[in-house]
Amino acid sequence: MNKKIKLWVATLFLFATVLVAGCTDSFEEINTDPDAFDEAPYTNMLADAIREVGTRMGNEIGGYGIWAGYITTIQYIDYMGGINPPNNTYGNRWSRCYNNIYQMNDILKRTEENAGNLKNIRFVARIWQQYMWSYLLDGWGDIPYSEAIKGADEDGAILTPEYDKEQDIWPAVMADLKTIADEMAAGLGNDDIGDGDFIYSGDIENWQRFCNSLRLRMAMRISGVAPDLSKSTIEEICGNPSRYPFIDSTDSQCYLWWQGTPPYYEPWYSNKLSRDDNGVSEILIDHLKAMDDPRIASIAHPAESDGEYRGYPNGPAEWAVLNTVSRIGAIYRDDPAGFTPFYNASESYFIVAEAALNGWSTGITAAEAYEKAVRLSMEENKIAEADADTYLAGKGKFDNTKDRLYWEMWVSLFKNNYEGWSLYRRTGYPTTNYPAIESVWKGIHNDMPFRLPYPNNEELYNAENCKAAKKGIVDYCWGRQLWWDTRTGVN
Repeated sequence: MNKKIKLWVATLFLFATVLVAGCTDSFEEINTDPDAFDEAPYTNMLADAIREVGTRMGNEIGGYGIWAGYITTIQYIDYMGGINPPNNTYGNRWSRCYNNIYQMNDILKRTEENAGNLKNIRFVARIWQQYMWSYLLDGWGDIPYSEAIKGADEDGAILTPEYDKEQDIWPAVMADLKTIADEMAAGLGNDDIGDGDFIYSGDIENWQRFCNSLRLRMAMRISGVAPDLSKSTIEEICGNPSRYPFIDSTDSQCYLWWQGTPPYYEPWYSNKLSRDDNGVSEILIDHLKAMDDPRIASIAHPAESDGEYRGYPNGPAEWAVLNTVSRIGAIYRDDPAGFTPFYNASESYFIVAEAALNGWSTGITAAEAYEKAVRLSMEENKIAEADADTYLAGKGKFDNTKDRLYWEMWVSLFKNNYEGWSLYRRTGYPTTNYPAIESVWKGIHNDMPFRLPYPNNEELYNAENCKAAKKGIVDYCWGRQLWWDTRTGVN
C-alpha cells in the first residue's frame, strides 16, 4: 500500500471514528425515517408475492415448455432436455414458493386480532398459500410441510424440517382449500385488498372462483390414485356452483397482466428483447396443422422463409436455420403488457368434461363441458366464433373419448407450461412427446423429467432430510414418479 493510500485510509478511519462518537447518543433517532412504515402494508406484501411468482415462474419458456411439448431450443441446443441439475434455477422457484408462503403467513399473523374486519386480505393470503403448496407438490412431490416455515424468530424453530410424503400433503391442502371455500360461501368481507392485488384488482368474488378452481385442478390431478376424494370434491363443486363458484369465463381467469413499461415487461416479451433461443416445437405445430386448428395463428408466427408454420425438433444435433422455424405467436410473446397465466377458464370445463366421462355427477354432459372448454380456448386465442364453429363441427368434434379431450386440453394450456407438463405426466398426452434427440440421457431415460431437482441449498443445509426424500430418485429428476403419475413404461 503506498503512502497516499495509507494516508487516505487513515483519514477516512479517523473521520468515521469521530462521526460515530459524535452521533452515538442520537443514532436511533437520526437513522429512523419518519415517513417510512414500521411494517410493510399487507397489500404491498401481496403485490411482491404475486409479482415474484409471475417473474420466477412466468418466464419459463424452455424447461417446462420443452417438457410439455410446446417449445424447443433453436440455438444453443439443450442436450439436457431442458434441465441442468447443477444450476439452481429450479431451486429459486422452490425458495420463492416458500417465501410466498412465509409472507402470507406473516399477513395472517398480523391480521389475526382484527380478523373479522380483514376477512378479504386473509382469504387471499390463505388461497395464495395453498396455490404455492400445490406448485411445490407438482414439482417435487415430497416436501417440507408440517415442519416448514417455522423460522428462527419463533418458539420451537425448526431450521432443518423433515419432508412429508406427498400423498399425506395433498389431502391436507385440499382440506384447507375446502375450509376457505366454505368460509367464503358463508360471507365475504368488506375490507379493501388494495392496489397490490395485481390479478383481480380487489374483486374478492374472483378470488373465490380461483379457490374453487384450484380444488378442481387438484382433485383431477389425483383422480388416478385417490378417486374417492377426487370424485367427492368435483361433485361437491359442480353440484352447488352458487356456493362454490369456479372460473368459468375469460373475465374471471387468474392472469397476471403486466404493466408493459420497464422493468415490468411481460417475461416472455422481456426475453424476446435480447434472446432468440426458442421456437415452437414440431410436436405442437404438427398437431395444430393436422387438426386444421385455427389457434395456430395465435400460438405461432409463420416461418419468415416461406410463410409456412413449421416447428423444430427437440434437441437435434445441429442448430436450426432460423428463418425456417416458427416463433411464439404475437399474443403470447410480442406484447410488453402481456399476461402470465395461473389458471385459464377453459381448464375448468375440461376438468368437468373428464369428470363426466368418469361417470361422476357434474350437472352437465361431457360433450357440453368439452364444447364450452374449446370455445373458451378459442376466445382466449382471439379466434372468431365462426371459425370455432367450423372446428367443433369438423376435426375438433367431440367423440366421447378422453383421447380427444386430453389433446384439446393440452393445446389450451399453452403458455401455462407448468400445467401442461403436469397434464403430460398425468395422462401421457401429447402422445407424440419425446425427450431431446441427442440428450445426454439418451439410452438411459426415455421420457421427459418426472420431477424438479431438489435445490442445492437443501442438499447442503438440510442434507439428512433431503437425502431421505431422494430415495429412489436417480439423475436428479427420474426414477421415482410423483404419487399421482401412474404412467407405465417410462424411465
